[in-house]
Amino acid sequence: MILEHAPLSVIPGRESEFESAFAQARKIIESMPGFISLRLARGLESPSTYLLLVEWENLEDHTEGFRGSAEYQQWRELLHHFYAPFPTVEHFVDIL
Repeated sequence: MILEHAPLSVIPGRESEFESAFAQARKIIESMPGFISLRLARGLESPSTYLLLVEWENLEDHTEGFRGSAEYQQWRELLHHFYAPFPTVEHFVDIL
């Protein structure tokens, strides 16, 4: 199992729009092969900051399968215009 970690900096004042768009985008990612689970959390101290955690069966399910799909283009159209700056995504593997 791979854990995708993406801190998302949403343009201040657009949080409600982002959350609505994410509710639609969630259906896209959940339908992808290798998807296991998703969690989106909002910062208490910084309410324009979100943390996206996605579990994938393997790295390629995210980096090649999802990102290389037509569905990813829909995901981008729904969400990418909310970010400033664009997020850095990292992947983790459990050790314990």
